[in-house]
Amino acid sequence: MWRSERRGDAGYVTAEAAVVIPSLVFLTALLLWGLAAAASQIRCVDAARAGARAAAREEPEGAVLDAARTAAPAGAAVSVQRGGDLVRVTVEARTLSVTLHGEAVASVEGAREGP
Repeated sequence: MWRSERRGDAGYVTAEAAVVIPSLVFLTALLLWGLAAAASQIRCVDAARAGARAAAREEPEGAVLDAARTAAPAGAAVSVQRGGDLVRVTVEARTLSVTLHGEAVASVEGAREGP
């Protein structure tokens, strides 16, 4: 009697696996996508900081853009805005179907020194 009940349950394992395995694959892909997006976001912020540090040292704008682009994800747009003794560097990258944004503000080093 026990064997007949056991044979009736054999198809449930296959049906459960058919539902669970694609769900686990999707979840794994979603987690990997999230990690890649987070890593790109960190690169955007680091690139903005690198550009802001270069601008604070009063390096030429080309050097500031190069410093930011070197640290940024591929294809990122970098902009530099100066206002008074502050400089703002913005890095924007389109990665993995999302737009990521990093921004840093720094004070120009020579701006606070007196005569």
